[in-house]
This record gives sequence, structure tokens and C-alpha cells, in this order.
Amino acid sequence: MSRSKSSQKWLQEHHDDQYVLQARKEGYRSRAVYKLIELQQKDKLLKPGMFVLDLGAAPGGWSEYVSHFAGPKGRLIAIDLLPVDPIAGVEIIQGDFTEADTLEQILDLVDRQPVDLVLSDMAPNLSGVDSVDQPRSMYLGELAFELAKDCLAKDGQFVVKLFQGEGYEALISSFKLAFKSVKYRKPDASRARSREIYAVCSGLK
Repeated sequence: MSRSKSSQKWLQEHHDDQYVLQARKEGYRSRAVYKLIELQQKDKLLKPGMFVLDLGAAPGGWSEYVSHFAGPKGRLIAIDLLPVDPIAGVEIIQGDFTEADTLEQILDLVDRQPVDLVLSDMAPNLSGVDSVDQPRSMYLGELAFELAKDCLAKDGQFVVKLFQGEGYEALISSFKLAFKSVKYRKPDASRARSREIYAVCSGLK
């Protein structure tokens, strides 16, 4: 079966993407790492010795980058439905974040230790139907938010990918009620046509 024009266009765009080429050159697992690099440059999220949860970690580019900052005294737990190839010093959970069993695994590993940073780059498997995809995206953001409120240290930070659309404003309002500071970032590595935006939340009230 021949590829559709849209899929051919996407593949060509992917192969020509400056961040894809840069990731290959610099040995990163995916282009998505440059989103976190820009967030780090602007918001100074990562520090040595941190305890970090990375939600939606596959293929592991964010976790790999975080592990270099956290260092041997830090701790990082990575979670994804898809398998993540091993990363030195990183605890990996393969499971569905929307399932209670996976949440229990996370909480067991956290074991009431205050978390310094919760990262969520989670996104649903897109169907192309906005009325289906947008609620799924918001649901993942809500779940990540609830986990962050339960696990974060008082001065901890929560970074979550959201897609602007129905339910977005309501969720952002919830963030503002829970955190002292909420900033919005659209990294350069985020494709221009994408509605994704990152909320950077700091300081639980």
C-alpha cells in the first residue's frame, strides 16, 4: 500500500527537522529532549540531588537528560506505557498511568519521600478526532496534577504538557489555585502547528 500524501509529508518533515538531526548528532533518544533543555534554561528546574518523577518517559530522552543533573545523589523514577531502554540509575515502571495498579507502583516507590519535580510529557495516542483526543489529553493532565499535589515537596515544581482546547482553561485555573506561580512555555522544539504548551508550576500553596 502506498503512503498517503499526508504521511509522506510528515516523514519528509521529520527527516528534515533540525531537532531530529541535532538529536542524532548529539546522541539523544529523541528530539523532545530539546523542549526540556529550553525549559531548564528558562526555569532552572533541575539541580543536583533532586528526586524527580518523569511521567510519559518513553523513549527516555527526558530521563536521560535529568539523570545527568540529578547525579549520583539524586533519584529518578520514569513511567510509561511503552518500554524504556535502561538508563543508569533510573528506576523504570512500564505501565498505564491511568490504571490504579501503576499508580500504586509509583506511590510504593516514592514511599512518602517528598518529590522535588514532577515532569509530565504524557500525551494520548491520537485518533485525529479532536472531540476524542482533547478530553483524553486533559484527563492525563488532571491525573498528573493530582499525583503532583500528593507527592511534591512544598517548594517542588510541576511541569506538564497540555493541549489548548476544551477543558484547558479550567485545568489551568486549578493549577493557579494550587500553586503560587504558574508560567506557560512553548519551546522552540515544539512544532509550530502543535497546540501543545507546557505549564510550569511552582510552590504548592
